[in-house]
Amino acid sequence: MTSYCVLDDAEVARFADMGELVAATEKCLQAKADGLLVAPPRHAVHFNSGALVFTIGGMAARDGSAGLAGFRVYETFAATGTARGQVVAVWNTSTGDLEGVILGEALGALRTGAIGGVAVKHMSSPGAATCGIIGSGRQAETQLIAAAVVRPSMTTVRVFSRSPQNRERFAARMSEKLHMGVEPVATAREAVADADLVLCATDSPDPVIDSAWLKAGAHVSTIGPKLADQHELPSDIGERAAVVVTDSPDQIRSYHGAYFLQDTPAWDRIIDLADIVAGRALGRRMTADLTLFCSVGLAGTEVAVASTILRRVRATRTDATQDEPFPGFPKGG
Repeated sequence: MTSYCVLDDAEVARFADMGELVAATEKCLQAKADGLLVAPPRHAVHFNSGALVFTIGGMAARDGSAGLAGFRVYETFAATGTARGQVVAVWNTSTGDLEGVILGEALGALRTGAIGGVAVKHMSSPGAATCGIIGSGRQAETQLIAAAVVRPSMTTVRVFSRSPQNRERFAARMSEKLHMGVEPVATAREAVADADLVLCATDSPDPVIDSAWLKAGAHVSTIGPKLADQHELPSDIGERAAVVVTDSPDQIRSYHGAYFLQDTPAWDRIIDLADIVAGRALGRRMTADLTLFCSVGLAGTEVAVASTILRRVRATRTDATQDEPFPGFPKGG
């Protein structure tokens, strides 16, 4: 009999450590560069009211570490408005054991934040001190936390969102979490002006910034809409950027709609983040380079992040309870 964990958002928040998640995601990207990551584009099964969207992936075993395989599924049913019904399952491919299942929204945001953290680590100025963030939701929070983990030089954050109340609450919450000044500002331009890091985490179908506002040497990450008919960044930002990167070139070429950089001069210059992690490409060539990271959610990273959290949960067990299910959770057979 093998025990496994079933975690919800509260347990994920309790046990997740962003530094560990960024490291696990970086390892996953290295595995991709080495040909050891299975990461096909996402697959959607459509119903009349929405879809179930699956990402499936995993890493081969190496260096004495166990192989991982799993999937994430989330829904886009119109009745909920947001993708709340999410499930991630992880298996150990060396033993065949189910490591655990994670339910809820938190893991997806943490995974996306960790990918963004890897990009910031490899693409931004090492001494980045000022961050401008557009958006004040859960995704904005994890992007900022990950950026702060990999850039401890950061001292100042300015946040803009359309709701004054939301940006004020975000600033107060993140000031406490990060132990640094996070200032709510009245315009997007004020947030990004002179910022070393610019993090865009909105659901806006229209550009939320103007590329002319960005200073030389800035790094920009976007996780919001990125299709030709709806995109949170202006398409000319690809022309300004000296380096344009994504975590999954396969994914941006498999969307049903055209990607927002398609048919622009930047399209043929897009680099795989895995190649930068592996040292095959540069994330930044010169100090004055503007760099752009377009996050799309590489399959397999959610499995690595989930496994990292599940491993931390298992480590909390005492020898006396090692053969028992995690308190409150079922036992597998």
